[in-house]
Amino acid sequence: MRKPGEYGSMFKSMSTEWKWLLKYILNYKKEVFLYIVVGVFGIAMGLGSSVASKYLIDAVVSPGKDSNEIITSAAMVIGMAVTQILINSATSRLTTVVGTRINTQIRSNIYENIVFSHWEEINKYHSGDLINRLEGDVNVVSNSIISFVPSVFTRVAQFVGCLVIVLYYDPIMVVFALMSAPFFMLSSRFTTKMMRKFSIESREMNGKILSYGEESMQNLQTLKAFDLTRKYTQNFRILLESYRKVKLDYDKFSIILSICMSIIGLVVSYSCYGWGVYRLWQGAITYGTMTLFLQISGKLTSSFTTLVALVPSAISIATAAGRIMEVTTLSSEKDEDKEKALNLMEKVYNKGIKVTADNLTYSYKDGDREVIKNASFEASPGETIALIGPSGEGKTTLLRLILGLMEPDSGSIEMTVGGESLRVSDSTRRFCSYVPQGNTVFSGTIKENLLLVNEDATDEDIENALKIADAWGFVSALPLGIDTVVGERGVNFSEGQVQRLSIARAVLRKASVLIMDEATSALDSETEGKVLKNLMESNPLRTCIITTHRPSMLQYCDRIYKIDENGTLVLSE
Repeated sequence: MRKPGEYGSMFKSMSTEWKWLLKYILNYKKEVFLYIVVGVFGIAMGLGSSVASKYLIDAVVSPGKDSNEIITSAAMVIGMAVTQILINSATSRLTTVVGTRINTQIRSNIYENIVFSHWEEINKYHSGDLINRLEGDVNVVSNSIISFVPSVFTRVAQFVGCLVIVLYYDPIMVVFALMSAPFFMLSSRFTTKMMRKFSIESREMNGKILSYGEESMQNLQTLKAFDLTRKYTQNFRILLESYRKVKLDYDKFSIILSICMSIIGLVVSYSCYGWGVYRLWQGAITYGTMTLFLQISGKLTSSFTTLVALVPSAISIATAAGRIMEVTTLSSEKDEDKEKALNLMEKVYNKGIKVTADNLTYSYKDGDREVIKNASFEASPGETIALIGPSGEGKTTLLRLILGLMEPDSGSIEMTVGGESLRVSDSTRRFCSYVPQGNTVFSGTIKENLLLVNEDATDEDIENALKIADAWGFVSALPLGIDTVVGERGVNFSEGQVQRLSIARAVLRKASVLIMDEATSALDSETEGKVLKNLMESNPLRTCIITTHRPSMLQYCDRIYKIDENGTLVLSE
């Protein structure tokens, strides 16, 4: 049974999605207009060819057989047909040239929107689902700009053109040609609802499959180590089977709808044919007019059917647009304090940065408690402070707040340079280097990984950074040295080596604030001590903020702050 407001809500959503899409289409209005002009011209050639065929046949079967009229009509038919072929070829080439450009631009824009979204908001989406939106949904939307919208205009032009021609020669024929209209109108609400449902289910299932596949590929070593490959293979098959069921249900619905439309189309075609034969038998029309009726009535019916068939495409496009709109309307980082941050950068290297938090409180938007509660601390240039406490009690959250990835509910974090303060935001990240928890190296060579944070660094700078991180020993022993390929997620190196490469990358950034989240957890105590000593000696003004579970790290820290189970931060004695 239909729920109250169900259809209204569905059409309201689709209307919102199409409004968003039409604003996007306006960016390419010249290309769309060109497609419409070329398409309408092609339709005109096709209709003109049908009319010319009528005069050609009448000229051939007429008793006088005027050769000039026959030649002229034949030339018009051939000329228009050839012109239509050339137009179709040009349109195909135009589609490829312009379509790939639009697709590239849209993907670039959407990617930019995603990566510049506030971390906490975009982090709710699985990376596989984001890739699905960036690839599959963007392809649907970009194709709609270059093909769907012009198709609406060209099909309407064909429908109106056919209608005018039929009305001119025999108005009654229009009644037969449009017999299918009431069926399509009456069934439109139900078919729209079902197509919308299948479109959403299909895209959501595809997103789940991509997410599951991506995650399992990234953790293949773990799956093998725990002998989980069979279980994951089985789960993947279950997901694929669910997706297959959705597609089969949609196909079943489409086939039933197609059969109904085909039967109605057949009735319409034979009705038009029968009426034409009857009129020919009466002597009211010529053989040429009869041929024209058959061609035009078929085009009239097909153009109306095509317009109706655009509805599933419109629904699919709206669904894709809605999924893109969902991630592009998230709050974006603006780098609002960029100028002030850049001005302070000139003073950083001589004075260092002091990081201060005052009565900081934070709770995740979907959480039911405060992760950080009234936390205050300070870290001055040349100091190393440690944040300790049980797992899951807010240490990493506090580092994210310092990095400006999230905003506190109350309180403040500031970075101070020579008496000038700036609240922590995405603008202050330029003062920071970060060694995150876990494996965060990228595909490519060691050199490429390090240059990500400082593209102007020389090979000598890279060597120095690797030495500070105690990584130069194993890197220099490699046959290709810094040009050695790391592999996806550092597959060619141990966890300890990957951690030291991550530390070297942070050092190469030459930032005044170094934030390390369990950054030495895979190192032995001797290497850990050596790395920390090197870090402090390499830049006496560097401010270090670390989280750790290892007591051996604490001997290198000037102050230790402990986060308890209530999210309170206290200075440890």
